[in-house]
Amino acid sequence: MVDQIETSNDVTVTLPRIQDRVPTVVVDEAHVIYRIHKGAGGGTSPVAALKRIVSRTSAPQVREVHAVKGVTFTAYQGEAIGLIGSNGSGKSTLLRAIAGLLPVDRGAIYTQGQPSLLGVNAALMNDLPGERNVVLGCLAMGMSPADVERLTPEIIEFSGINQRGDFASLPMRTYSSGMAARLKFSIAAAKKHDVLLIDEALATGDKGFRKRSEQRVRELREGAGTVFLVSHQLSSVRDTCERTIWLESGVLQMDGPTDEVIKAYEAYVNGK
Repeated sequence: MVDQIETSNDVTVTLPRIQDRVPTVVVDEAHVIYRIHKGAGGGTSPVAALKRIVSRTSAPQVREVHAVKGVTFTAYQGEAIGLIGSNGSGKSTLLRAIAGLLPVDRGAIYTQGQPSLLGVNAALMNDLPGERNVVLGCLAMGMSPADVERLTPEIIEFSGINQRGDFASLPMRTYSSGMAARLKFSIAAAKKHDVLLIDEALATGDKGFRKRSEQRVRELREGAGTVFLVSHQLSSVRDTCERTIWLESGVLQMDGPTDEVIKAYEAYVNGK
C-alpha cells in the first residue's frame, strides 16, 4: 500500500506504507541555517543601511547559524512525539520547519496535510476580548458559524481563563502570558489536525489545565492525528508521548521509546 504526502514546495510524493502505518511527516536529512546580517555601519535597520550607502561603507557581513543538522525521522498517524533537548538545541526551529515557516537549506521535509503550529508566542489580537479571539480563531481554522457558536463556551471553559473573573469579555492585553497561551491551545485543540505542533503550551497552566491538555492530546491521536510536543517539563512528555526525539546542538541524538530517551537525556544533563 502507498500514501501520498506533500512537500514544502507543493510537490506530491508517493511513499510506501510500513506495516499499514501511514506516514504523516518525513524529515529527510534536513538542515536549517539562520543567516544573521551584521556589518560595518552598525545594525541592520533601514537607517543603518542608508548610512552605509551615503558613506559608501561595506555591506553587512552574514553570519550563519546551523540550527538543525541533517535530522532524519518519520512520524506516523496516531503518534505523539516529544522533542527534548537543551536550550538552543534546535527543537523549536525544527517545528517551524515542519510547519513550513522556515526553509530547509538541504534535505527535505514532507507532510500530510497542513501542519498547525501552536506556540506560546503565537499572536492573538490584543485589543479584542478573549471570546472574540475564540470566534475568529475557530473561523480561521475553517469551522462553520454554527460549530463556532456551539464550541465557544466549551473552549473558554477548557482554557480556565474565567476561573478568577469574567476575563473572556476583557481585551487580550489584560491577560498574562500564561492565560493567552492556554486560550491559544484551547482554540487550536478544538479542531482535529492532521499534524499538530505544540511548543511549550502545556507548561503554561496549573495542574488541572495540564491534565486536560494531555487528555486532549490523546484524543487528537486517537482521531488519527499526529502530535509533536516540545517541552522542558519531562513529566509532560512522559505522560503524553510514547516516542521521544532528543536533539542536541541541532543533531539528532536519540529517537525511541520515551522512557529510554528521557533516561539517556537525564544522564547526559546530570553528567555535564
